[in-house]
Amino acid sequence: MKSRKGLLLLTVVLFGALFFAFRYTGSDYTDVVLSQRQRLLSAVGSLLESQHYSPKNINNDFSKKLFQKFLDDLDGDKSFFLQSDINALKKHELNLDDEIKGAEIKFAPEAGVIYEKRLNAVATLYKDILSKPFDFTVDETAMLDSDKLGYAANEAEQKDRWRKLLKYYTLERFVELQDQREQNKGKKDFEVKSDEALEKEAREKVLKAMNKRFDRIKSTIKEEQRFNTYINSVTSLMDPHTDYFAPVEKRSFDEQMSGRFYGIGAQLTEDDYGVKIASIQPGGAAFKSGELSVNDVILKVAQGTAEPVDVAGYATEDVVKLIRGNKGTEVRLTVKKSDGLIKTIILQRDEIVLDETFARSAIVNEGNEKIGYIWLPEFYADYERENGNRCSDDVAKEIIKLKKENINGLVIDLRNNGGGSLYEVIQMVGLFINQGPVVQVRDRDGKANVYGDQRPGTLYDGPLAVLVNELSASASEIFAGAIQDYRRGVVIGSTSTYGKGTVQKTVPFGNVVDINSGRTDMGAVKLTFQMFYRINGGSTQLKGIEPDIVLPDSYEYLKIREKDVPHALPWDQIQKATYLTWHKDYGHDRVIQAENERVKENSSLNLLKDNLIWLSKLNEEPASLNVDKYKSLQKRIRSTVSQNNTLLRLKEEMNIVPPTIDQDKFFNNPDKNKGERYQAWLKALKSDMHIGETVKVLSGLASEFTKATAAVK
Repeated sequence: MKSRKGLLLLTVVLFGALFFAFRYTGSDYTDVVLSQRQRLLSAVGSLLESQHYSPKNINNDFSKKLFQKFLDDLDGDKSFFLQSDINALKKHELNLDDEIKGAEIKFAPEAGVIYEKRLNAVATLYKDILSKPFDFTVDETAMLDSDKLGYAANEAEQKDRWRKLLKYYTLERFVELQDQREQNKGKKDFEVKSDEALEKEAREKVLKAMNKRFDRIKSTIKEEQRFNTYINSVTSLMDPHTDYFAPVEKRSFDEQMSGRFYGIGAQLTEDDYGVKIASIQPGGAAFKSGELSVNDVILKVAQGTAEPVDVAGYATEDVVKLIRGNKGTEVRLTVKKSDGLIKTIILQRDEIVLDETFARSAIVNEGNEKIGYIWLPEFYADYERENGNRCSDDVAKEIIKLKKENINGLVIDLRNNGGGSLYEVIQMVGLFINQGPVVQVRDRDGKANVYGDQRPGTLYDGPLAVLVNELSASASEIFAGAIQDYRRGVVIGSTSTYGKGTVQKTVPFGNVVDINSGRTDMGAVKLTFQMFYRINGGSTQLKGIEPDIVLPDSYEYLKIREKDVPHALPWDQIQKATYLTWHKDYGHDRVIQAENERVKENSSLNLLKDNLIWLSKLNEEPASLNVDKYKSLQKRIRSTVSQNNTLLRLKEEMNIVPPTIDQDKFFNNPDKNKGERYQAWLKALKSDMHIGETVKVLSGLASEFTKATAAVK
């Protein structure tokens, strides 16, 4: 009998074979494309049912949910479809499970046709609405929360919704222009315009923005992209983290995980003239060619000798995806130079290392204490090359730098860290404990395995704090949970982390197109196939990690955690693993209790909490389109946000410097723009209230440890 691992590998090969065996050489393009999509859809459905951790039955109930999910994904704010369109599509509502299992695909194409029809109608509608002045003295409101809206009953209702939405956008800009007029009144050469002129200017600004939005939709959200969206609607019904990646999206995902990609070595920006070159990286392909310059506007992008893609209306990220590609491949850019010359430049993609997304460190001088600080944006791992960056190795290097500076404590900042490699987080916990379990992983059959650090000794055994927030997810939660369970350090942050307790792997489909990465021509599914659990037995799913010390932050009351996402898997727990808590006494309980009492009595932090609650509830209320009421509310919002920004910043900046060995990287970087970004990062740390509070906690732990050590001696 084959092992389950063997069966899984066999499944992957079989799904891939569906496309290896299907190569088209005929001429009927439409039929072939539909056939390919049918094969892909069926293969994805089979994979989900056979290998997902907790698969839902693909039946009529699933079909009904998929029907609404795809419509939501196409038109989430209910701006385009009418209720009559939904009624017309209802005939497919119970057939989508059959389509997944091999029946002819009808729903997605038909929905796409209606979507395009409504898109074109609205494109005419918004221009007509914006051609006439708005009256901001009328007392009316607009509901901006689409969850509280149904589909428009008819075109008249749709028009009125768009009128109110565009009026709100115009009102925003009108008030901004009035404020600018007031601020600049009396200045030389400043033209004081009437309210009528400002209202017209505000409408023109909204028209320009809407044109850009619709140009992008028409340029990038075509039939192929809509079908990819449909497959993602299927996968996301299993759970929020099972995704389909089309080939270009799979490449982008791999780049994010590894911190490396193949491109031209140029940063892009966007303005009224389109996407242009913002800076050129020394040593990159663009730099070596000598033909590309800052401010060159990108008009077209071609893959080698293929037909170029006109990128008018594209957003920066869309152009970036076209320019990046596989190692050594050719990309042709048609650009407009500053002097108006249009030129096609041929470049060969070369390796770009995103070192600014790797771990970095600094030193906080707090009185007589030196506190080390390490920022880790994600648990990255580049396994495609032997010497690829791994976050555990990089963090170890930063710790060694900081130990040479004789630090008394260490902060690991995992705020906004969405996770990454499971293997890397295990290795990273091992830097701080002397062997032992780190995480438990259970498969779909209920079998749980314990994974841990096998290396004796620790790299750093001093006082430790882990800083988290609502966007600290997955691997971040494994790390914070292990540190908390071992009582190895103090976890500080918002009331809970994100709450992602699922494990994913990628399953490729189709023919291999890049031998270096193994990427294929039909993309891949990122599949949830396991759940992970803390060594105390509890899952991080939905509940996340509850910090030892809670500090308010800007995201606390926004609905952005796993528990707020539809189709999330439930929380549960398994048997506790065997482990020994940390043997050194840093006075954790005393310091945690004292800090929590201080936070509880801190009037500034309580005010920040109250302000955040009030701001979070504003989104649930209709927005006023009356200029006086709008101004009154905006005045209060600006005052509250300004107050929050003050409360989130320290009154006095901390003394923070880079490690001695990194001085040149920060202050003498050959890439001037990169050096300036490093310096800006350092400056932002100096007034960060959460870092300041964490440093105080570590100073307390360091002091307690010094007392305990002295008493023993």
